[in-house]
Amino acid sequence: MSRRRGIMSDQLKTEAAKELGFYDTVQREGWGGIKSRDAGNMVKLAVQMAEQHMQDANRS
Repeated sequence: MSRRRGIMSDQLKTEAAKELGFYDTVQREGWGGIKSRDAGNMVKLAVQMAEQHMQDANRS
């Protein structure tokens, strides 16, 4: 079975991992080394960032 292509860009994932404090784990072990809780928090942060971007765009 092939892996699904990710929706989040590597840049966005890296930014989120740095902000949430587990980027060092990503550097050592790769994305597969992060905890599922961290992955969930990363998705939540990405959603918040997207919502904020949409709100900012609607104000313009």
